[in-house]
Amino acid sequence: MFFMPVFNLNYLFYMLPAILLSLIVQLYVNASYARWSRVRNGAGMTGAQVAQRLAERMGLYDLRLKGVPGRLSDHYDPRNNTLGLSQDIGQGATVASMAITAHELGHAQQDQEDYLPMKFRSALVPVVNIGSSLGWILILIGLLLEISNLAWLGVFAFSAGAIFSIATLPVELNASRRARKLLQTNGMIATAEEQRGVNQVLNAAALTYVAAIATSLLQLFYFASLAGGVGRRRR
Repeated sequence: MFFMPVFNLNYLFYMLPAILLSLIVQLYVNASYARWSRVRNGAGMTGAQVAQRLAERMGLYDLRLKGVPGRLSDHYDPRNNTLGLSQDIGQGATVASMAITAHELGHAQQDQEDYLPMKFRSALVPVVNIGSSLGWILILIGLLLEISNLAWLGVFAFSAGAIFSIATLPVELNASRRARKLLQTNGMIATAEEQRGVNQVLNAAALTYVAAIATSLLQLFYFASLAGGVGRRRR
């Protein structure tokens, strides 16, 4: 009974496009990664070796490398200047491992340069953590008690997640552009096929953030429709 005002057939109606888009994107990401993780890069370098060489040429002498569990869990942590590489990426000498490593180094370069969109996204993290949790509570209470202003306050708090998703996309696209430039200027892309593979892997990764934006916005629109419904019932 507690969740009935929120999750119903209308929720599925709103979210179905995002669900379908996410499934299509995930299939594309998996296919791209599977293909180019089987193609050895011309430099014969593992992701860890790519990271070490590029970090040295970028002047990132204090960058720390560490292994992380999981698949495609690679990331750069600006809090401690650490590049985490999964086993397949860190130890694989493939086109996919080279592209993904360079992408994460793009984030390290953003951090080094105090790239403003990255700083803005980082500043949103605590707001999103609070807003996502508090938003659910306020929306549910507002719907159950039919208090329109409270439900709208919850929608406003929950909107932080959508803003974060939107703010993430330009940061990720910029990191991919930096990755391509790093690999090209340092002579790590040997053939047109490798260039195509790097582009495909990076483009596939970017699409995941597009899907995340769609999911966040459609979920926000759904909650807004519920809050608006409370106001209409009250009248």
